Amino acid sequence: MTVVIQRRLRQPRGLQLVVPVGSVVVAFGVMTLVLLATHHPPGHTFRRLIDAGFVGTNSLNATFVSATPLAFTGLCAAVAFRMNLFNIGGEGQLYAGAILGAGAAILIGDVTNWVSIPVMLVAGAAGGAAFALIPGVLRAFLSTNEIITSLMLNYVAVLVLDYLIFDSESYWRDTSSATAKVFPQGKTLPGPGWPVSHLGSLVVPFGFSLAVVLAVVLWLLYSRTRFGFEVAVIGDSPRAATYAGMRTRRKILAVMALSGAVAGIGGASQDGDFRHLLDPRGLTQAGYGYAGIVIAALARYNPFAVVLVAFLLGGLQNAGYTLQGADFPSGLVGVMQGLILFCALGGELLVRYRLRWVRSPRRTAGAEAAA
Repeated sequence: MTVVIQRRLRQPRGLQLVVPVGSVVVAFGVMTLVLLATHHPPGHTFRRLIDAGFVGTNSLNATFVSATPLAFTGLCAAVAFRMNLFNIGGEGQLYAGAILGAGAAILIGDVTNWVSIPVMLVAGAAGGAAFALIPGVLRAFLSTNEIITSLMLNYVAVLVLDYLIFDSESYWRDTSSATAKVFPQGKTLPGPGWPVSHLGSLVVPFGFSLAVVLAVVLWLLYSRTRFGFEVAVIGDSPRAATYAGMRTRRKILAVMALSGAVAGIGGASQDGDFRHLLDPRGLTQAGYGYAGIVIAALARYNPFAVVLVAFLLGGLQNAGYTLQGADFPSGLVGVMQGLILFCALGGELLVRYRLRWVRSPRRTAGAEAAA
């Protein structure tokens, strides 16, 4: 018998619900075996995992904070992937948005949020879009693989970010205090921080609310406009789109710019919502952009699902921080998180493909000869 993988021509709706649930069940089953092998009680560990990520006001508030940048980078990846453009540079585009967003806030000084927030959002979106247009132009006019160019630009953005704070006396670096001269850091952004929304005892950052609004806008753009229709056609069949007179190059540039702008807004949100300065180490250690790729894949490029998956992944991250300790190494936390993501992505293959058992040709011919 031979196993053959075939692409499904039609994906049953029931399978789209059963497979993700089954993937999570399998992940927890494998995690149980890992915990037993490392002498950790599974029931107690899972209870701590859920309590630390999703139960209680403090846990949920921390989850909203962790989910905010993940939602933006997930939407960034989903916007491009819908057209089969693989923008792997969400990380660098988020950094570019953080740089320009912080610079704009410092430039305008101490003003009200009614002025500072729109200015930071526009600057962040412009920075992310400009950074994403580099691989976009190379793909549109030189047929360069955008995976490689956007990925390499992530490292360029990291170097620029470090240079602005650690290796120069730039406009973004604080040089006014003795402490800042010894321990380099960015200038504190003037004015009040971005507002928060209160849902009872829950505190929702402005950036997370903005990500939800962006998800609605992107869904309307891709499902209810001519732009979204043409993006879908180009993604499915570029030759058919060209034959129909669609301007493929313009769409590539537009989609890449839109994708980068979403990530850039996420960078501005990091400045305004949480850090209140340009923080290279905090941004580069988080790995928001790479997690966003996984989130977009798990959400199947649906904007609403991206926000939901970002929330779930943010809860898992917070739970991982809580579990870490002398009796629970950080490596084991990473294994648990990786198992959930690996099983979820593996289950996604069962939605798009099916496995068929085919009898070996030699055995079939031998059976016919014997008959």
